Amino acid sequence: MLLASFAALAASEIGRYQSRADFLTEAFGSDKPASAVVWIDDELRTVATRVLGHAPAMLRMRYWYKGTRTAWIIDEIGKEQPITFGVIVENGELQALNIMQFRETRGWEIRYPFFTKQFASLRLTKTGSLSHGIDGISGATLSVKAATRSANFALVLDEYTRRAKQTASAAP
Repeated sequence: MLLASFAALAASEIGRYQSRADFLTEAFGSDKPASAVVWIDDELRTVATRVLGHAPAMLRMRYWYKGTRTAWIIDEIGKEQPITFGVIVENGELQALNIMQFRETRGWEIRYPFFTKQFASLRLTKTGSLSHGIDGISGATLSVKAATRSANFALVLDEYTRRAKQTASAAP
């Protein structure tokens, strides 16, 4: 009976917590942001592979932006299933990490603010890692690692796109 109750609780935590439209409204307010695509070239693929621990599966990544704020929707495997993260970055600093959709049977605790608020104000160090560590959650280790990798990847993508924009604006 107890096992059945636990299974029902775990299954009830699987689901969509935030739609793309709601995430973009959170990131940019009622103003519709512009969207763009960053192509995963060889340079970016090398960095992404180091950050994610595996080569990215996509050839390009869509993002939304307004001014110096960018928003990224990233799918990263927890234990066996992808977890969809919404990551907001401004001026190279992480503003928010949201769990938009969770598909695993364990580790759903990462969706709560006590965990996600740790990501606010993170930056990349000169070595490309996060500026401070993230406290884990017992029983959710793989979900915590997926969240951490996604935050790091979003910061890398943001830095890459900012550099590309600076290069393009400096060209004659």
